[in-house]
Amino acid sequence: MSETSAASTSASRISEILHQQEQAILGEWTKHQLSGGGLRPGLIKESELRDECSQFLHALAGATRKDTEVNLDSPAWTPVRDMLANLSRSRARQGFTPVETATFVFSLKRPLLSVLRREFGNEPAALADEMWTVTNVLDRLGLFTFEIFQKTREEVIARQQQELLELSTPVVKLWEGVLALPLIGTLDSSRTQVVMENLLEQIVNTGASLAIIDITGVPTVDTLVAQHLLKTVAAARLMGADCIISGIRPQIAQTIVHLGVELGNVITKASLADAFAVALERSGMQIVQSQRHS
Repeated sequence: MSETSAASTSASRISEILHQQEQAILGEWTKHQLSGGGLRPGLIKESELRDECSQFLHALAGATRKDTEVNLDSPAWTPVRDMLANLSRSRARQGFTPVETATFVFSLKRPLLSVLRREFGNEPAALADEMWTVTNVLDRLGLFTFEIFQKTREEVIARQQQELLELSTPVVKLWEGVLALPLIGTLDSSRTQVVMENLLEQIVNTGASLAIIDITGVPTVDTLVAQHLLKTVAAARLMGADCIISGIRPQIAQTIVHLGVELGNVITKASLADAFAVALERSGMQIVQSQRHS
């Protein structure tokens, strides 16, 4: 028998076995996953897990029936891949680990191989072919599940990082025409882009002519951070707004001088309060201390 013919026979019989022994496989597979088979207690309801297992068995049976050569890249396997991709994405968002997600596929080996041994106990050659096909298919599907899970987690992490960046760069309206952008933490290239976008958007929305960039919460200022600040100031000026940089502590002032960074004609102040006073003055406002009457 040729290799292709053997694979064809093996695949077609697997589909038949999956249909005939579905309930037995489903029961053992579900039980194995819930009783120490790789899932933490409380992650998923038994009824939900059983439904997912049943859907996968139906999809697997249909794929092995249509594709007798077990080519996982063929259209016949699209329902299986789609089902596993949706499952992986869902579990990544629900807090499952990569191992727990991939175990959904890998744990099917035990009940399915047990059925194969019962069905082909007297046919060693056929049993070997069947076991090789099942192992190969489930290994590849398990790795596919793991890959989709990892991609989803990376997307979730990237989205969370972007949301944190946006939350950590709020633009506050202090007065009519005066905005404040308090920065806390490290100012790198990606965060500078978010800072710039948020500031420019608010300048457009409010028509502000002055923006205070407060770096009190920035732990260190090096050449790169200074360049990022200057880029933000330049972008704001192109939108018609001047910037004042506040929070220049003695250590930061010394560092900037030591690095030879030229801030040009950018106004700098030691505190946000000082910068706000300058902003009000440039806006035509005058701060007058009221007299208290006894």
